[in-house]
Amino acid sequence: MPQLPTAPQTHSAAVPDCAPATVTAEELCDVAQALIHSRQNISPKRLAAPGPTPIQLEQLLAAAAAAPDHGQLHPWRFVIIPLDKRALLGEVFAQALIERDADATPEQIASAREKAHRAPLLLLAVAQLGPAEPDIPALERMVSFGCALQNMLLSAHAMGFGAGLTSGQAMRSGHMQKLFTLAAGEHPVCFINIGTASKRKLQQARPGPWEFTSIL
Repeated sequence: MPQLPTAPQTHSAAVPDCAPATVTAEELCDVAQALIHSRQNISPKRLAAPGPTPIQLEQLLAAAAAAPDHGQLHPWRFVIIPLDKRALLGEVFAQALIERDADATPEQIASAREKAHRAPLLLLAVAQLGPAEPDIPALERMVSFGCALQNMLLSAHAMGFGAGLTSGQAMRSGHMQKLFTLAAGEHPVCFINIGTASKRKLQQARPGPWEFTSIL
């Protein structure tokens, strides 16, 4: 590890106002670190009922709103796909497959449709990158969008649910644009899948902090 510059300690860690009075800053830090490092991306195939309750869903969405957001643009939009609308999404997946592969078999088309019926809670995450903001470029807004997603994933994990992000070539389909009535400057980025994890994989090795960090 490189030699780090040192600075005098001017303050000690403080417990956020939202924390219970009996929780210390160190305990809160330990919980946060445990949540971050134990989070996994769970495949929708491994997500079963029950999913979040309406109250828990609102808490997940509120977590997204706590993301860093320069200019308070909230450059994200989420669309919940309820169970009775999953067939519409499945048809979008099927048509997108047929458009890019005219030789797709009936089994492959059926499999594409089935992907819409997996996780108990399914949301489309839409990045809102227009109109142009001279002081807040699109790249910065995408950072805020990603932070909103991470807040939701960590909150779902804290509730005991499994969660994962999925995407694919169907995201670029005109059928997707039409189903979700996406406006100019809106981009469907991924689906958020949340439910009870029926199975988890072994935690994959993650890069060490100094593999992607340097000192000027």
